Amino acid sequence: MESKRIIAMTVGGAKLRRVKHALVDFTELGMSFATLEAEAQRLIKAENAVPSFSTVPGYDWATCIMKNDEMCHGIPTEAKKVAAGDVITIDVGLINDGYHLDTTTTFTVGDVPAVTTEFLNTGKRSLQKAINKAQVGGTVYEVSSAMQRVVERAGFSAVYQLTGHGVGEELHMDPEIPCIAVRATKKYVFHEGQTVAIEIMYAAGDARLIEDMDGWTYRTADGSLAGMFEETVLITKNGPQVLT
Repeated sequence: MESKRIIAMTVGGAKLRRVKHALVDFTELGMSFATLEAEAQRLIKAENAVPSFSTVPGYDWATCIMKNDEMCHGIPTEAKKVAAGDVITIDVGLINDGYHLDTTTTFTVGDVPAVTTEFLNTGKRSLQKAINKAQVGGTVYEVSSAMQRVVERAGFSAVYQLTGHGVGEELHMDPEIPCIAVRATKKYVFHEGQTVAIEIMYAAGDARLIEDMDGWTYRTADGSLAGMFEETVLITKNGPQVLT
């Protein structure tokens, strides 16, 4: 069963990676988020997989799509459009042979200030540092501490209200993997064969989040820029393996 799970998630991770990159390439000025959602549905079906996020009770879409100050869980509506200078976040998941994969990327459309580019580069560095700590015998605390340190040293703020998570048989599983170092997570030790969704959620200003009236979308309370990078990672005796 373990080998079946790992094979399914390794194959599924490659599928989701292709979907993610294709969606970024597909994104154009003036495009609606609903159009991006339709393309995600098409791409996932073409990979002989099924959407993961629509298995969450009350959520009917394959993606969460956000812009600028929106952090996560954004509903991909027709009303929302891609505009010049936007910072776009696409969170997408799929199920391959019964197992969930989850990934997120944030990118710019059109010209943006240098500080915005540095903001996104910081998130990428933060996630890589965190993934490097996902070792057999390592702890969730070490992963969280690594990502928080990179973000804060650059002058930004890590989210404390939401977390990464285990992933596999379900989309959201134990352990929770915070974006900030939480002392209690020192007791959670990673083991070989474990699959986790490690994600950095962070803000250019204050990281406190508020929920929109739609009951899903979270955005920064102060209106500052939000970013999110996430990969599904397999923990092996030879170190972390990024599946997505």
